[in-house]
Amino acid sequence: MIENEYLLAVTPHQTPSGPLVLEVRGELDHHTAHLLSRAVDDAAFDDSGVVIDLTGLTYCDSTGITVLISAYQKSQATGAPLSLAGVNPDQMRVFSVVGLDQVFTFHPSTEAAVASLRK
Repeated sequence: MIENEYLLAVTPHQTPSGPLVLEVRGELDHHTAHLLSRAVDDAAFDDSGVVIDLTGLTYCDSTGITVLISAYQKSQATGAPLSLAGVNPDQMRVFSVVGLDQVFTFHPSTEAAVASLRK
């Protein structure tokens, strides 16, 4: 687990079915975005896919969105599927305003995202 003074924690989990889950909890902003960026850089983006679980995300600024876009770019470059899970309605509204609802694949839960990657 990678933490920054308890403001953000990013915990990677390898699921038995294959996809890597990056569980994000706390505030994703210019002070903490480097933690998720490091986890994305360290993650093996392969055919099994990656799920970024945002269920525990309490805040996300433009720097955090930039890190998520970097994860998307890595997934495109490697051909690995990427999903975002557990995005709350307020965050989804922001993603929609900036057009990212047309870029990312969203699932209501990590379980749903993992199940979709197994197909």
